Amino acid sequence: MRTYRELFRSPEYTPLFAAVSAQSAAMTVSGLALGTLVYEVTRSPLASSLAMFGPSFAQLVGATTLLSAADRLPPRAALAGTGLLFAAVTALLAVPALPIWGLFALLAVLGLAGSVGGGVRYGLLTDILPKEGFILGRSVLNMSNGLMQIGGFAAGGVLVAFLSPRGTLLVGAGLYLVAALAARFGLAARPPRAAGRPSVAETWRGNARLWASPARRYVYVGLWVPNGLIVGCESLFVPYSPSHAGLLLAVSAVGMLTGDVLAGRFVPPEWRERIGPYMRLLLAAPYLVFAIDPALPVAAVAVTLASVGYCATLLLQERLMAVTPDDLQGQALGLHSSGMLAMQGVGATIAGGVAQVTGPAAAMAAVAALSVAVTLAIAPGLRPAIVPEPG
Repeated sequence: MRTYRELFRSPEYTPLFAAVSAQSAAMTVSGLALGTLVYEVTRSPLASSLAMFGPSFAQLVGATTLLSAADRLPPRAALAGTGLLFAAVTALLAVPALPIWGLFALLAVLGLAGSVGGGVRYGLLTDILPKEGFILGRSVLNMSNGLMQIGGFAAGGVLVAFLSPRGTLLVGAGLYLVAALAARFGLAARPPRAAGRPSVAETWRGNARLWASPARRYVYVGLWVPNGLIVGCESLFVPYSPSHAGLLLAVSAVGMLTGDVLAGRFVPPEWRERIGPYMRLLLAAPYLVFAIDPALPVAAVAVTLASVGYCATLLLQERLMAVTPDDLQGQALGLHSSGMLAMQGVGATIAGGVAQVTGPAAAMAAVAALSVAVTLAIAPGLRPAIVPEPG
């Protein structure tokens, strides 16, 4: 499967694409509204960063307790149910009298639900498409995410200005409802991928199997840590330039979209292993320019260029699928998604904490340097060719 036409002719890919796109748009609009709302109330870069990316911490809890459900729930019901839950909780976040601690408690609920939803969503992709179509299908979903971010951050900035942050949150709740309806009425009913009931014990056993492989461990670190640190840089866009944060987030999405198009559609399989290390370095290196507190046009170019490097995540996902048995692929993708989002929360915390002392620009440069160091440290473990390993 090498063309977009073949991809969208696959049964159920279009409704899955619609559900994922609506979910991405909702997260984008809601995240910008939350970051703006919390910064207006607290004037704290750390609090603003955590509002946008802090729910990711709850993903880590979900990954260690709930993730076995990714392979043990009927996919259509799970996706529709999590979409409805996200819509309801996002609407509650818009309540004017809600205290900051209550807001973060609701965000934790979203994080827990998201840890299961990510595994179900991307595990379903392996059922809908043949194995050789996974990277193309995943790249299109990534491209959709990029487009939704470009449009969502631009629209979110307008909505925040005209509707207020709380009004924008209600728009996000409506988009989550669209995602739930697309899953419920567009996807076919199918049984769970694995037998048995989801439980904490099953989650631990599956995670232990996944973590037992050295090849998978290096892939997970590569998927989680450099990516999370650079998202930490992005979490400082609001305090760095409150009036241009939407622009910086949008050009970041442009760069991400460009990288996914190139890697998913135009880079031949034999070149993917070769370009992977360079893309992982590209993800962080341009942010080093923030050490000199550049003018906005230079900052925008650096952010765009760096975001092309996010395609390294797509390449590592392909490797993860190659070294994971079929009955664990939903949990493997869920662990990737939850761990990545959790590390984004860690990255936002690190970046926000450094910014409290040094200011946003210097903090972005420091966190980017740390990302480069981690990428270089794990490079030897990611160098060998993919070799499938038993469970």
